[in-house]
Amino acid sequence: MSKTPEVFDWDKVTTKGLGGSYSAAERAQMEALIEGTLTQVSEKEVVKGSVVGISDRDVIVNIGFKSDGLVPLSEFRDMPELKVGDSIDVFVENQEDPNGQLILSRKKAKILTAWDNIQKALDNDLVIEALVKRRTKGGLIVDIFGIEAFLPGSQIDVKPIRDFDIYVGKKMEVKVVKINYANDNVVVSHKVLIEKDLENQRQVILTNLEKGQVLEGVVKNITNFGVFIDLGGVDGLLHITDISWGRVSHPEEVLKLDDKVTIVVLDFGEDKKRISLGMKQLTPHPWDSLPADVQVGSKVRGRIVNVADYGAFLELMPGVEGLIHVSEMSWSQHLRNPQEFVKIGSEVDAVVLTLDRNDRKMSLGIKQLTEDPWTNPALLTKYAPGTKHNGTVRNLTNFGLFVELEEGIDGLVHVSDLSWTKKIKHPSEFTKVGEKIDVVVLEIDADSRRLALGHKQLEENPWDTFETVFYVGSSHKGTIIAKNDKGATIELPYGIEGMAALKNLAKEDGTAAEVGESLDFKVTEFHKDERRIVVSHSRTHTDTGEPAEKPAAKKKAPKAENKEDEKPETLGDNEALAALKEQMNKK
Repeated sequence: MSKTPEVFDWDKVTTKGLGGSYSAAERAQMEALIEGTLTQVSEKEVVKGSVVGISDRDVIVNIGFKSDGLVPLSEFRDMPELKVGDSIDVFVENQEDPNGQLILSRKKAKILTAWDNIQKALDNDLVIEALVKRRTKGGLIVDIFGIEAFLPGSQIDVKPIRDFDIYVGKKMEVKVVKINYANDNVVVSHKVLIEKDLENQRQVILTNLEKGQVLEGVVKNITNFGVFIDLGGVDGLLHITDISWGRVSHPEEVLKLDDKVTIVVLDFGEDKKRISLGMKQLTPHPWDSLPADVQVGSKVRGRIVNVADYGAFLELMPGVEGLIHVSEMSWSQHLRNPQEFVKIGSEVDAVVLTLDRNDRKMSLGIKQLTEDPWTNPALLTKYAPGTKHNGTVRNLTNFGLFVELEEGIDGLVHVSDLSWTKKIKHPSEFTKVGEKIDVVVLEIDADSRRLALGHKQLEENPWDTFETVFYVGSSHKGTIIAKNDKGATIELPYGIEGMAALKNLAKEDGTAAEVGESLDFKVTEFHKDERRIVVSHSRTHTDTGEPAEKPAAKKKAPKAENKEDEKPETLGDNEALAALKEQMNKK
């Protein structure tokens, strides 16, 4: 049978040699001394360590613990020059793994240290250095203490940034403005540093600001009405009219964003928040260099820079313009649209009409480059009274219409001279602007530049013949074409219109005739000079006397002695009326 082994008792062991044997008390004392040389470390904290060895896979680090720890070599890629003896921060992950090994991590130590430094930077409002790693939507991603942080585009600079790529790979100073531990998100700003510097500059600028002061600035923003200039923390407005002595349609024609410009202070408010700037004021006014040979009557050439309803502006040189009024564009007495004569950008010759160098004003004319048609000696012969012409209707008024016979020669056709038979209330009832019309010259006054024209005078006055037809007492068929409170308008033969009082529209049965009815009417008044005929229907059935006779002067001698063979006189028998009837039918 085997014997049960005895329990080994260390206290009975005696050690011979150097040091002799230790008692229990001595051994406890020795252990205490050994423990005193070791560092007390806790898991999940960052401690200082020293590199004591480097292998192909790990870095051996002594943190003063009873055993050395291992850190994967891959965590030192950012330290290619790592060597034994270097001091580093490590994170204690495990004091003793199943193999009895101390496990350390440099990566986690960096992260914890970084977040601690970031928090300190936020708490103490510290300025830290960041490395711009890449561009992202809405801003930049920067590295601070090994942690990626977001730098919004609006926090990069005080002025708008249009190209974020220029910052990638560069370093810039920032401040931590926000930390979100839940999402491991950090927001930083570079703008706050600039604003602080600009505030100091702003106070210096505002303190020394005065009218006439020349400053340098940078174009910050461009609008339709002007340009905002950054003076170094202070913005001023350069109005579009103060950019150049010449005409500027839009500021972008002269300036671009980020351009450096030299400007002068024109004005500012009491609070100095609204500062007006000028750029053209730094150069001499172009009017001061206008050649002396430019005088009234001299011929000049320039470029049309603006066209308005009343005329056009001709630029002789940048900053020197003259107005060509629409009335000075053509000898025609009727104003037209200036765009019919000139276009923006076109080169034009003109004559100086007025010139005021002190007020810097000039009026010009184009028509003066050609002869005034009213001064032509042949005018009186060409447009002698009685001559017939064809012209273009240029304008309609209540009293008549203006007809252009040639460029600069216009005449008036009074509304009463349009028709012998029609009572025209407005020329628009007869014609319209732009139409051609035949006219005859009634009167000409070259000195007053007046030409009286007529249209009805192209034909003989039919009222001489109507006098023998529509004599008082004669009866005619007529149609009521209009009716109002004052009376009715009756259409008579040959297109003549007559007037009838309402009481004279009573029919034989006592009812009143209405518009559209055709009835017999008797002439009660005939006024040749006024071209007015008054008729009555009621007289056709109330008069019992003898029928009226034609005027004695218009009677025809009998054609035959045999009254039985004599036929009653008709309109067709009257040569004048026959011709008139034919003429009316042609119309």
